[in-house]
Amino acid sequence: MTAAAFVVLGFLNDLVLLYFLVLNSVYLATSVFAFRALKRHSRRLRSFDLEELMAGAGAPPVTLITPAFNEAPTCVAAVRSLLGVVYPRVEVLFVNDGSTDDTLARMIEAFELEPAPRAPTAGLPTAAVRGTYRSRRARNLWVVDKENGGKADALNAGINFASTPLFCAVDADSLLEREALIRLVRPFLEDGSTVAAGGIVRIANDCRVEDGVLKEVRFPRRILAQLQVLEYLRAFLSGRMGWAAMQGTFIISGAFGMFRRRTVVDAGGYSRSTVGEDMELVVRLHRYCRRKRIPYRIAYVPDPVAWTECPETLRALGRQRDRWQRGLVESVARYWPMMLNPRYGRIGLFVYPYFFFLEMLGPVIEMGGYVSLALALFLGSLRGPYVLAFIMVAIVLGMALSVAAVALEELSLRRYPRTADLVRLFALAFVENLGYRQLCAFWRFRGFLGALRGAKGWGRMDRRGFETSIA
Repeated sequence: MTAAAFVVLGFLNDLVLLYFLVLNSVYLATSVFAFRALKRHSRRLRSFDLEELMAGAGAPPVTLITPAFNEAPTCVAAVRSLLGVVYPRVEVLFVNDGSTDDTLARMIEAFELEPAPRAPTAGLPTAAVRGTYRSRRARNLWVVDKENGGKADALNAGINFASTPLFCAVDADSLLEREALIRLVRPFLEDGSTVAAGGIVRIANDCRVEDGVLKEVRFPRRILAQLQVLEYLRAFLSGRMGWAAMQGTFIISGAFGMFRRRTVVDAGGYSRSTVGEDMELVVRLHRYCRRKRIPYRIAYVPDPVAWTECPETLRALGRQRDRWQRGLVESVARYWPMMLNPRYGRIGLFVYPYFFFLEMLGPVIEMGGYVSLALALFLGSLRGPYVLAFIMVAIVLGMALSVAAVALEELSLRRYPRTADLVRLFALAFVENLGYRQLCAFWRFRGFLGALRGAKGWGRMDRRGFETSIA
């Protein structure tokens, strides 16, 4: 191996060390901000009654929009969950996006649907709508049946048929806690400039569900789902809570997010040309409001909870992470003029560069670093201090950040009260950095390459269903 090759190898190793140092330093900063924000949030919740605040401010009507494609195992339980939320004025719009299974038939049978006319209130372009139905059992439940056009297309169809000032997008494989809507609407009541708000999403696998209501929170039995519990805690409590505290919310989960309908329609609705429509919409709302000089706020609230079924096989999880990364690449690359642009404030100067270099390009750097590290180890060119620094920055600090996420869970709603579950979460904080993280980096790297090739497929997600698998 030539001297120049050794220089390149050393540079790559230094680059990946710098990447982990910067990435985990940002995670540490967001964890600190999240800790402070959670303490403030807890104090505020004790100082007033949510229902009293909502009644005094005049609770705005909300439409729950649920897009569904081949969601037969979960659709009935999910809709029952939506119908059971505690909120004065709520309508449920279930959008059947050309399902090829018996999703629509199950909905018709479970809720006694009958054809009923409903006029659209917006004109976002979508695939053809075949018909609208209304439930005889729950008069606030409507179903829009349309040709297949993808999730974003189904959401736009729901927006077109919604008539309320706010809408909440909820996945058809998710269950809402009864007070989730009351809590999520709070930022809109407190600040009239709020255009979007997101809540936390948790793992429902192996929980006990009856008639669409989560009766008992149980820790998943399978190790892959357990690792995702920890991953979601870190992403939502340490990550999104911290970014929101710094007024830098860049992602609202497509599984559970509320939006001001008029602003979304004016901004063009969900993009139908990306698999990451949830992130793309939030980034576009930042750009739209900044360009139009509209005062706005995009909030995150840690206590409204949606429960979702996560993948339990490596193949399904790999497809999901591949798709997530492709969506991130598409969303970030589409708005590259925001990079370091003072016109977009802290979003352009700080948040966008973070997502560009550390989230979008991160898997490339990380996988390249693992290869160069293995090669340097094979050639015997690794220095002892470098190995120690890599272990401390990439592994030990990563473990510490996962432990911090579990601690934040204890400070928030503490949905896993059993001591044994808490011990398992802390143990997973050490395990996940020794194989699972590297596997996720590979899937994200594959997603990055797929985005460069223009791949658009969603991939199949096998579902066990709430009623049969976790009851």
